[in-house]
Amino acid sequence: MGLSNAAKLPALFISHGAPTLAIEQSATTSALARIGQNLPKPRAIVIMSAHWTSSKLEISSNPQPKTWHDFSGFDRQLHELQYPAVGHATLAESLVQQLNARGINAVANPLRVSDHGVWSPLCHLYPQADVPIVQVSLPQHYDSVACYQLGAQFARLREEQILIIGSGNITHNLQAMRWDADSIDKTAKDFKLWLLQQLKSDIPAALDWQQYPNYKSIHPSDEHLLPLFFALGAGQRVSVVHQSMAHHSLGMDIYRFD
Repeated sequence: MGLSNAAKLPALFISHGAPTLAIEQSATTSALARIGQNLPKPRAIVIMSAHWTSSKLEISSNPQPKTWHDFSGFDRQLHELQYPAVGHATLAESLVQQLNARGINAVANPLRVSDHGVWSPLCHLYPQADVPIVQVSLPQHYDSVACYQLGAQFARLREEQILIIGSGNITHNLQAMRWDADSIDKTAKDFKLWLLQQLKSDIPAALDWQQYPNYKSIHPSDEHLLPLFFALGAGQRVSVVHQSMAHHSLGMDIYRFD
């Protein structure tokens, strides 16, 4: 793929929250809509979702990924929602070849469907579903450094009008959620403010996020935070697009990396 003269796209980290994000109107969804309106339209999206963990690194080469409703108990409107964006098998297979050539073992997955970590934010970012999607898995043995290094492998795609996205949550303790609460979990808020400061001033300290006292009360498991480091590896310099809390404990921040 040759380089384009168009402006280099950023990498994004999106806190996707609950699946209901797809059918909500909120400050978070408004921020996503603004990003989609203000950025040059990408040729494709390469996205890592917290909801595709795998034993090895996989890249979706499915040309027509279905909308997977990977949850239960929500209302019918959400279960019937479709996000019919196509895949991009040529790009996916090219990325697999390039990673393998650099000694990073990766395989194409022609059957992968789009989980809600992909389509719930993209419903607002690109509501016409008119940008092809390539999904990157989150290998179970990856930590923050491995995700950061993988993101760096994808950084050059930003010069080719390809948007890099990590989709997870800046804070994610489901046991602490309160669906209808207006309150804010101070523990979660303090953590995200601390981590943002490290992202701005000390990337090695950000990568060592488990130094944070009692971090397991904010991320009992790490899969929702790790896509942040994938986006960081692709972009480095952080700026805040949006900050908020939802359902008491879910940080809904969106960060841009240039």
